[in-house]
Amino acid sequence: MKKATLYLLLIITLLSGCERYSGPEPVDDPRVIILMYHRITEDDASNTYERSAADFKGDLKYLNENDIMVIDFKELDDIVSGKSDLITHAAVITFDDGDHSWYTLAAPLLKRYRMKGTFFLWASQIGMDSFLSWDEVEIMSNYAYEGGVKPFVFGSHTLYHRFLMTMKTALGGGEAFAAYLDEELGGSKILIDRHINGTVEALALPYGDGAGDPDIIAAAQRHGYSYIRTSERSVTGTAGTDLFRLPSLPMLDDTPRELIGSYLGIE
Repeated sequence: MKKATLYLLLIITLLSGCERYSGPEPVDDPRVIILMYHRITEDDASNTYERSAADFKGDLKYLNENDIMVIDFKELDDIVSGKSDLITHAAVITFDDGDHSWYTLAAPLLKRYRMKGTFFLWASQIGMDSFLSWDEVEIMSNYAYEGGVKPFVFGSHTLYHRFLMTMKTALGGGEAFAAYLDEELGGSKILIDRHINGTVEALALPYGDGAGDPDIIAAAQRHGYSYIRTSERSVTGTAGTDLFRLPSLPMLDDTPRELIGSYLGIE
C-alpha cells in the first residue's frame, strides 16, 4: 500500500511538472522581431549578406533557448489586430532573393527545429544561376510538419529587384510609376502564385527602398498584399503596428545573435 501511494505521488509530481514547463513563461512587454537573412553558406560567410550554416543553426538555437516563439506574418497580423495575445517574445524568420541554399541548408535546419520561414523571391531570377528552381519552390511550399502545418511561405521581392524610389524619380511618379509597380508587384505575385500552395501576401522591398511610400503601399494593396517588410530597424507587434511598414533586423555575416535579445530587451 505504501509503495502504491509513493508511485501515485510520483506520477502526480511528474504530471504537474510537465504542465508547469509545457510552454514559455510570460514576459513583460513582449515584442516581435523580424529577422532578415539572405544566402546561407556551408562554410564561413564570404560577404556581408551571407551567414554560415553554423551561425544560422546557432541563431535558431538561441531563439529556442530564450523562449522566443517563431511565428509567421499571419500570426503577427492576429497579434496586432488583437485576435491573439502575445505573452512571450516572438520572431518572424525571413529570407531575401531566392538563393539555392534555402533548399539545401536553411530548410533542413528549420525542419530540425520545427520552425517557420518566409522566403521572398526575386521572381525573374528563379531558375537562374545559384537561385532556387521553381520545382524546389513547389517542394518547399507543399512541405508539411506532422499535423499538417506548412511552415514555408513564399512572398515577393518584386520581379526585377530595382530601387523603387529611383524608378519613381525616373518615371516622374503618377500613372507611369503606378504602371511600373503593377509589373513589379503584380507581375511577381502572379508568377509566384503559379508555383506555391496558397497565395503571396507579403512583399519585401528591394534594398529597403521606399518604406512608407504611399504609391508603393497603394500598389501593394491593389494587388492583394497584406504586409510589407522594410529594412528599417526596430521591433514590432504592438496594437499600432503598420503592417505595410514592418521593420526588420538584417542578420549579416558578423551580426552577433545576442543583438536579437538586445532588441527584445532580453540581453
